[in-house]
Parts: sequence; C-alpha cells; structure tokens
Amino acid sequence: MLLANGDIYFDYNASTPIDLRVYEEMQPYLRQSFGNPSSNHRFGQASREAIEKARSQVAVLLNCQASEIIFTSGGSESNNLAIKGVVAKNAHKGLHIIVSAVEHPSVLEVCKYLKGEGFRISYLPVNDQGVVDPQDLDEIITSKTILVSVMHANNEVGSIQAVRDLADISHQNGAVFHTDAAQSVAKIPTQVDELACDMLSIAGHKMYAPKGIGALYLKNGVELEPLIHGAHQELGRRAGTENVAFIVGLGKAAEIAQERLSEEMLRIKTLRDILQRNLKQAFPQIRVNGIGVERLPNTLSISFSELSALQIMEKLEGLMVSPGAACHSADGKGSGVLEAMGVPLKYQLGTLRISLGRFVNTSQIEKAETAFIESINNLLV
Repeated sequence: MLLANGDIYFDYNASTPIDLRVYEEMQPYLRQSFGNPSSNHRFGQASREAIEKARSQVAVLLNCQASEIIFTSGGSESNNLAIKGVVAKNAHKGLHIIVSAVEHPSVLEVCKYLKGEGFRISYLPVNDQGVVDPQDLDEIITSKTILVSVMHANNEVGSIQAVRDLADISHQNGAVFHTDAAQSVAKIPTQVDELACDMLSIAGHKMYAPKGIGALYLKNGVELEPLIHGAHQELGRRAGTENVAFIVGLGKAAEIAQERLSEEMLRIKTLRDILQRNLKQAFPQIRVNGIGVERLPNTLSISFSELSALQIMEKLEGLMVSPGAACHSADGKGSGVLEAMGVPLKYQLGTLRISLGRFVNTSQIEKAETAFIESINNLLV
C-alpha cells in the first residue's frame, strides 16, 4: 500500500487496510441504521437483515450454509470458542487434544490452559518447510482424542498444510477437526467441504475488514459450549448484542474476496516471486523459508545469518515489514515457528517476513527491492 507520505506497506499478514468498498458498506450502520438486531421494530429488523446478508456472504466464500457461521470479535475468539467449546462438550469421551507445533498463540495458549485443567496435549512436529506429516497424526491419534487443530496456512512462512488429509484421519478416529484459517481466507480457496474441516476460524482484519470482527464456521451437528453466556444471539452460541457495522464489513470483504480470488492469487504470487528472485540474486547467502512446499502466494520469509532483522528494519525507512512475526531479537529469542522447522537461531534472528496484498503494485515492488538491497549492502560493509 502506498501511503500519503510515500511509505510502502508490506505487512499484510499482520493486518490489512480496510477496503474502501468495505468502509462504505459499513457507514449506514454506524449512524442511521443503529437499531438493536433483537428489536422487533423496523430499525431492529433492518439491522437483523444486514447481519443475515453478511452471514450469507461469508458462507458463500466458505461454501457452507449460512446457519453454520458464528460471528465473533476476531480470530483469537474464534479459536478459543472452537477449542474450549468443543472439548467442554466432549470431555466425557476423552481428554486428548492434538495441535501442531506451529500454531498461533490463540491456539497454543488455550492448550496450555487446558493442560492445567487436566487435558493431555500432543504437539505434531513439522518438517524443515513448516509442514505437518499426516502420518505423524495417524501414529498418535487414539479413540480418546476429541479434537485436532492444525492451521491452514502459517502466518510466518506461509506453508500450507494438508488439511484434508489431517481432517480425514481425525474423523476416522472420531475426533473433531478445527483449522485456523485466519491467514488463508481471501488469499487462497478455503471451501470447507474441500478441506473437510468441522470448524474454521476467520479474522476480519486479515481480509480487508476492520479489526475486532471475525467468524467461526461450525459444521451442522458439531456441538460446542458457548464462551459467552447471555441472550440467544448467534443461535445461542455467542451471546451479546451484535456488532452490526463490523459484521456488515466482514460480509462485504468476503464478497469482494470471492469475486477475483484466482486472478488476485496469480497477481500477488507473480509480484512475490519477482521480489524473491531478485533478493536471492543480490544476496545468494539468504535462506528462503518454506520455499520447497506450497505457500501462501503473498508471503516471503527470508533469513540472514550475519544480520538481525531489527538491524535491517532500522535501515528500511518507509518500508513496513515484520521481523518474522514472532522474533524478539532484542532479548535473543527467536521464532517458535522457525525453531520448530529446525532453523538455526542465527537465521531466526535475521528473519524478515514480507507479506503483500491487494494494494501492492509493480512500482512498489521495484522501490522495495532497491531499498532492501541498499540497506542490506550498507549493513554488510
């Protein structure tokens, strides 16, 4: 995204700007159409109709029924609702939960909490490209496993998991399967019937909707215990007066994503690959993480062994990237994802995550490439 002062934004995996079309769709529900969706008068019913339209828009993107969409405050709540909600309903069947070693903290921290409540947690390893081997799941899953949760695509390196295979193994053993798709929705196809998942989490601010809105796909027939108790909103699965304007925004974002998904995937991948190729040519010593497997088309994770990510970022004035998303160079700690992939610490601390998006163009790629090469060369002198 080219900002007013000439800054370039290449951190779309962290958050996306609100699409102007989304913003415009939300406006009436911030002022004029302010009715409570639970009210019976026409103001309330207008809000209710807007919510149900958005629910259908999200359902179309995921290829599911509208009744299977629960609106939440974001990806973290969706993950918490999925995991805590399902295990609360199924604890009588067993206390075993399986997740991958590279999950988002909103999955890993939930599991840490549940371990304290008496559940047994198993962590699936990943290979050096960040991918889970379905055979590893097949070897550790048992009839006492009640839930398996593996993210669709990794937020740091972009590696895409074999979700369908993992879901099939889970179902063969009677377990519910959840996938955190915060990074994949609106970037690659995420149709729940193809993925065979029982639950799927969405974060609005990763797909050009506002922060503070998300959704959970819950397959019909899968039961969960609500996190928030109260009135009967969201079919009794998530109490509280709905955030109408933001829900409308998420619905519009889903509709926009659906319109040109294939074309946008190809456009972004082409830009990513150009930048990747040129940086690799300029610095043959860099490590490109996840390059050997299917990745998100917008994501490029590169590592330097002789520089820290924070050193590089200090030189990249006006170019917004991320230090590997979970890298804390200041205290000498690296990324849990890269560690799980077996990336040496010296590379972990020198990792940059570059993530492109809807408003990135060829000119910005060229400017960014120049900025990278000049900044890094200055540091290597």
